[in-house]
Amino acid sequence: MTPLVRIEDLTVAFPLGRSLLGTPPMLKAVKNVTLDIPKGSFVGLVGESGSGKTTLGRAILRAAPISAGRITYDDGTNHFDIGQMTAKAERAFRAEAQLIFQDPYAALSPRMTVRDIIAEPLEVLGLTHSRAETDARVRDIAAKCRINLEHLRRYPHAFSGGQRQRISIARTLAAGPKFVVADECVAALDVSIQADILNLLKQLQRDLDLTFLFISHDLSVVAHVCDYLAVMYLGEIVEEGPTRAIFANPQHDYTRTLLAAIPSLDPDQRSRVVRN
Repeated sequence: MTPLVRIEDLTVAFPLGRSLLGTPPMLKAVKNVTLDIPKGSFVGLVGESGSGKTTLGRAILRAAPISAGRITYDDGTNHFDIGQMTAKAERAFRAEAQLIFQDPYAALSPRMTVRDIIAEPLEVLGLTHSRAETDARVRDIAAKCRINLEHLRRYPHAFSGGQRQRISIARTLAAGPKFVVADECVAALDVSIQADILNLLKQLQRDLDLTFLFISHDLSVVAHVCDYLAVMYLGEIVEEGPTRAIFANPQHDYTRTLLAAIPSLDPDQRSRVVRN
């Protein structure tokens, strides 16, 4: 079966300053990465800060330059070559693939009501044709994201971090995407709130038939939601496979280092983070 997203030999490089003589030196944030993301999967991408995982996620969404290689999106009806899209194709792709931001405080405009925040993608992409249709879509996705419909008239400052992240998730899903990049989307939340948001994402995946690329530095968080795992180090994927298999028998030294860093009163329990 063709994966929903296929990444082939991808390199993303950025110039290091300017050069008066010839081409400036380049920093390769992503190096020759190949990865398949099957439809309906919840794929985790883990690594420390600077490993290239966020850059990879941004490249899939056409928010970072593709220096070499190829990224394709194919849901059986729509096919996009991410690096070669026309303006018309890119607009269509925006409805297919969306991003959940890390910081729910910075991601939401303080000048917009919750209703207007969720409605914005629908209006910008022209997916609804009347205010009544927009309101119906907003109420539907708000309810799915466990947002009290009475709160749609309020502003973001009235809500906690977890509530704001649910609003951010509703905004991401309002356009009806099939593929979602969640970039450290619980990292800014208290531990007590993280599980609630993670459980919500899994429920939304089932209810809306979503495919996730879940980016995180925290293996214990990834273990909670991801069925497949790719480990990124210095711009390369050094290990990938089913999450349980990697936790049970990591093959790369870097993966073992990440697993050893998971907090536990009993080190012998670290290998059992993924539960039956």
